Amino acid sequence: MRNLIKLASIGVLAVGLTACGKKPKDTTDPGGGGGDGGGTAGGNVAGGANPKAATAEAKADFQAAVKTYLSAKSDGKISGDECERVASGFQRVYKQHGVQMAIAQFNAGVVYEECGQADKAEKIITDNRVLFHRVANTLNYLDIKTVVVSCGTCYDQLQGYKFEDIFPGCRIIDIHEYLLEKGIALDASQQAGYLYHDPCHSPMKLQEPMKTVKALLGDNVLKNERCCGESGTLGVTRPDVSTQVRFRKEEELRQGEAALRSLVASTPGLSSAAVANVKILTSCPSCLQGLKRFEGDLQSGLLEADYIVVEMARLILGPTWMEDYVGRANAGGIERVLV
Repeated sequence: MRNLIKLASIGVLAVGLTACGKKPKDTTDPGGGGGDGGGTAGGNVAGGANPKAATAEAKADFQAAVKTYLSAKSDGKISGDECERVASGFQRVYKQHGVQMAIAQFNAGVVYEECGQADKAEKIITDNRVLFHRVANTLNYLDIKTVVVSCGTCYDQLQGYKFEDIFPGCRIIDIHEYLLEKGIALDASQQAGYLYHDPCHSPMKLQEPMKTVKALLGDNVLKNERCCGESGTLGVTRPDVSTQVRFRKEEELRQGEAALRSLVASTPGLSSAAVANVKILTSCPSCLQGLKRFEGDLQSGLLEADYIVVEMARLILGPTWMEDYVGRANAGGIERVLV
C-alpha cells in the first residue's frame, strides 16, 4: 500500500515540471531531443472562460471539503460512512472545477486509503496517473526531464505514480537539491545563522540533508531535533497530543536559539543585519505551519520560521521577490494550455 499522505501536506502540493528545452519539430518522442535550455511548464493548466473567478470559487469549495474532513476526523478516525461522504466531497470539487482542482481528486484517494479501502484508493491513483498522461500528451513538444517538488510526503507519493513512464527519462527532485545542483547558494555576504528543522518525511534524498542545507546557507547552521508537533493534521485533529509534543520541541528551540546566537556572535565578518537575522528554517510545508505556532511563545517572537528556498529568494532576489515574480507571470510569463 502506498504511503499515506497527510491532507495538510497535500493541500500545499507544488509540482514543477522543468523542461530541458523544446523538442525538434520532427520528433514526437516525449523523451527525445532538447538541449539544456531553460523554461518551465505545468503550473497553470486550467481551462475555463474566466480562470480567476473559477479559481476563487474552486478554492472556497476545496476549503469546505477540507473542513468536512477535519470534522469527520475530530475523534481521531473516520468511520466507514463518513469515509464515503468525505471522499465524495473531494471528488465533487474535482468534477465541478476540473484540472485546476486535480488536487481534490488526489485527496479523495488519500481518504479512501486512510479508511483502508485500498481498491477505491487504487482507482483514484489510476485516474490521477491518467491526468498526468494528459498533461504529458498536451506538452509533448517539451522535453520534460525533471519534476521538482517542495514536500517530502508528496515526493514519496509521486514516486508511486511512475513518472518515468509518463515523462520518459524524467526524475523527481526536491527544490533545494535542485538549487544546489544548479549552483545557486547564498554567498558569504548573505549568510547569517540558522536552526534547521529536519522533517520526518524529508524531501532531500540525494545526500544527508544537513550537507545540502549547509551547502546552500553556509556553515552557521545548527540542526534542531524533535518533532514540531504538527504531523500533517495532528495539530488540528488531536491538539491534546500535539500540544504535549510542542512543549518538548519548545525546550529544544530555546536551547538551539541560545547555541546559535553564541555561534553567530563568535563568527567574524558577519554584518549586524546577519547577526540579527536568526531564524529556524525547514523544508516541509506542514512543519513550517507547526513551527509558526512557536513564534509568539519565544522572546518577542525573534525566532522566525520560514522555508529554506523562501529565505534564499528573499536574500538573493530582494524582499519584493514574490511581487516581482507574480507581476512577470501575469504579464505573459505563464503558458496556459487546455488538457
